[in-house]
Amino acid sequence: MIAYIEGELVEITDSLAIIDVNGVGYQIVCANPFHFQNNLNQTIKIHTYHHVREDAQILYGFRDYDEKLLFSHIITVSGIGPKSGLSIVGSTSVDQFVIAIEDEDDKFLSQFPGVGKKTARQMILDLKGKLPFEVKQSADQFDSKSGKPVKAANNQALDEAIEALKVLGYNDREVKTIMPQLKQNDTLNTDELVKHGLALLMKA
Repeated sequence: MIAYIEGELVEITDSLAIIDVNGVGYQIVCANPFHFQNNLNQTIKIHTYHHVREDAQILYGFRDYDEKLLFSHIITVSGIGPKSGLSIVGSTSVDQFVIAIEDEDDKFLSQFPGVGKKTARQMILDLKGKLPFEVKQSADQFDSKSGKPVKAANNQALDEAIEALKVLGYNDREVKTIMPQLKQNDTLNTDELVKHGLALLMKA
């Protein structure tokens, strides 16, 4: 198995990072290759998962070992293939995903493209208590005045933003495709989330 590739990043496309190692170009499929944009034409190390199937061998790339490890666990779930697994890892943080699994938050998990409620429940069933990550709840997850978790307020802002986007004419399917990106911006208020959502939808 190929654990990582280290060499000169010579090209980036919408789905690939191409690394030259001693004159050999390796195509690495990434959720968002543009994460590595600042390293173009420089030596870089990308953690890889070497996926072998009958008709192809594919290298999937990740920013760090934890992302790769999470991916390797996600694709063990029935109904989740490498493409969906890569999309999930690219749409959320390791901490957010682990918390959702341990909290059995199927609503959060079903926001990822290609993941319905049935698959979300399957992920919880297969992965809860089995992910080798330690997630610590930091002080900045609480409001300094009320002492209440910020998550509740953020969920309200997100729900309000979703309703606003629907009022503006976007359907459930369109809104669902940008949910993971919206959830990553957990410090934004409702208006800011709406603006961010519109920007994402216009790019889609």
